[in-house]
Amino acid sequence: MKVLVLADHESKSLYEHYDPEKLKDVDLIIACGDLRQKYLEFFATLSHAPVLYVAGNHDYWYNPRSGCGGCTCIEDRIFEYKGVRILGLGGCMRYHPDVDNQYTEQEMTWRIRKLWWQLKRKGGIDILVTHAPARGVNDLEDLPHQGFECFRGLLEKYEPALFIHGHVHANYGGFKRVDQFGKTVVINAYDHYMFEYPDVVTKVEQTPSGNQDM
Repeated sequence: MKVLVLADHESKSLYEHYDPEKLKDVDLIIACGDLRQKYLEFFATLSHAPVLYVAGNHDYWYNPRSGCGGCTCIEDRIFEYKGVRILGLGGCMRYHPDVDNQYTEQEMTWRIRKLWWQLKRKGGIDILVTHAPARGVNDLEDLPHQGFECFRGLLEKYEPALFIHGHVHANYGGFKRVDQFGKTVVINAYDHYMFEYPDVVTKVEQTPSGNQDM
């Protein structure tokens, strides 16, 4: 299954210089936040692949009631696609009071706890999709870009094949496109990235460092 992931920065290659050949073999599109609604709807319209998304901290347009045309919000739910269980948790660490799509560690932990029945019924997850990274897994030390400790707990308990996030941009320093945490391959979706699932998992596991730009 060919997967296209998106986050944080609109791809000139895919959007401004659109070529249908670039999307024709894509089976699934996953957006990890901080992207315009119009941008997501563009992919939903011009690709046959379903578009799944979570909200970033700058997605002020996001409204769980109104949705995004042609796209599927996977916030706080396990969405199953061709047998692959995909869990979405958007937002980032709270660094401003009373701002949507920002959460304290305790608030994000509570969101995860409320998923216990879905996780039990589905028998775990195959892909975790978030906006923010996990604490100590390619995050940064400043509060706005710190990852969540509770994401580490999810990865350690359920050992999904993939953890896909955004929020940490390529120009921030120390950027890693592909990395590994335990048995989970970690992908930063900044701008865009394409891979074959589950081939990408096997490829990274066979690399001694578990860290490559691919």
